[in-house]
Amino acid sequence: MQSFQGKSVYKGIVMGPVVVLKKNDYQVKRSRIEDADAETSRVQEAVKRSQEQLQKLYDKALKEVGEASAAIFEVHQMMLEDEDYLEAIQNMIQTEMVNAEYAVAVTGDNFSQMFASMDDDYMKARAADIKDISERLVRNLSGQEDADLSDIDPSVIVADDLSPSETVQMDKEKILAFVTVHGSTNSHTAILARMMNIPALIGVPLALDELKNGTTAVVDGFTGQVTFEPDEETQAATLKRVQEEKEKLALLQELKGKENITLDGKKINIYANIGSVGDIGYVLENDAGGIGLFRSEFLYLGRNDFPTEEEQFQAYKQVVQTMAGKKVIIRTLDIGADKQVDYFNLGNEENPALGYRAIRICLKQPDIFKTQLRALFRAAVYGNLSIMYPMITSVEEVEKIYEIVKEVEIELKAQEIQYRIPEQGIMIETPAAVMISDRLAEMVDFFSIGTNDLTQYTLAIDRQNEKLDDFYNPHHEAVLRMIQMVVDNAHKCGKWAGICGELGADLTLTEKFVRMGLDELSVAPSMILKLRKIVREMKAED
Repeated sequence: MQSFQGKSVYKGIVMGPVVVLKKNDYQVKRSRIEDADAETSRVQEAVKRSQEQLQKLYDKALKEVGEASAAIFEVHQMMLEDEDYLEAIQNMIQTEMVNAEYAVAVTGDNFSQMFASMDDDYMKARAADIKDISERLVRNLSGQEDADLSDIDPSVIVADDLSPSETVQMDKEKILAFVTVHGSTNSHTAILARMMNIPALIGVPLALDELKNGTTAVVDGFTGQVTFEPDEETQAATLKRVQEEKEKLALLQELKGKENITLDGKKINIYANIGSVGDIGYVLENDAGGIGLFRSEFLYLGRNDFPTEEEQFQAYKQVVQTMAGKKVIIRTLDIGADKQVDYFNLGNEENPALGYRAIRICLKQPDIFKTQLRALFRAAVYGNLSIMYPMITSVEEVEKIYEIVKEVEIELKAQEIQYRIPEQGIMIETPAAVMISDRLAEMVDFFSIGTNDLTQYTLAIDRQNEKLDDFYNPHHEAVLRMIQMVVDNAHKCGKWAGICGELGADLTLTEKFVRMGLDELSVAPSMILKLRKIVREMKAED
């Protein structure tokens, strides 16, 4: 029996046989060529074949894990059209008279190393994407087929790392868990694992060559530990825990259709956070009271130009119609920081988390903002839609937003287009917004506290820097005091306040949040029933 410690990406516990996925040992050899044009044509054909494969992967991911998670395959398609990347390959073929496979492999390595050496976490993550598309090109050039990961028995998948394309090809009904030697909690694979509700560990120090297919493994997503060849006692304990988790899940299902009311009668709204229209199924499946955070930026990611007003209108309309009268709070564009989009031409920033992002882009580039507001106001006619504006730091910003809202309203009225001005709130994500929340509460309809950024800015800690994990404390007294201040100031003005950050799903704080007076908690769909259970079993006045 051997145990290894890693980092959990998604909680859960399973036991089953191992399937070790090893990268193809195909060695790219350098060969001298005579016809550079013919070799360049081979690259073009391989690019075309790769684009077709990626389109199929996108379509499959769209059905299984939603639009936001599928967008990575659109990003890969765009990378395959990158002029710098393709020109570097072509230049190597023509100047060094080398075979296409070698030129692609070397160029891929060079670009990957360049991205990996950058300070920005988002750009570092692109290193893996470059490697993925380069390996795909080499496979197509050399006549190799993609590994068939759809036809395996229910197994624990163990690998050095998993690319998004490898992950989405798998039949998720047959995947018990993921265990990888490398990877990050923000990688596309980690995101896909969470969306697919598959227990996953990353950063596990394994020697893959020493691990055999069929070996029994216990993957504990609660402790971040994987155990190979468990003894009888461990197996028995695991089976007991697996059964307990199933029973807990069954009990939670019995809470569907019931209200979120404490034993002494206090009601709290429990809503869902989602990243795309494709995620609505998770909202309905988990019986959320509404959508507390709909991230509209998915419409802007993985494409070459701005989404049109009509595209946005149709997406927002579909969401509010599907939710059939339940509240849908849509956050306006939150691009910037860790979400970079080339066609916005934002430029490089030393500290993007404190830079040109979210509402700052909207106020500096009002044409982009107006297009989104027009789509939102039109969609509001079809259901219970609310809008919230991110990254607010001042009264003046809210005043400027309302000026633009008025301009949009005048335009729509003049054009005789049907619209409705919905409830408008702001996200409290900065200490500045907390400290003037008494004044802001007089101006808006509600507050939604973004605890991820609020914690980051309050503690002066980059939440994506793994070296600072020991210092990043979302339970810090300063953060909790700020939340209380926001709630109190909202209630003084007769407004409601909720949380849409990750802290809302922290079950150790649920009772505290209810007693602090929070009116709403918006969390990942999988957490809805867990919060409902705690709320229904507690007293608000204890």
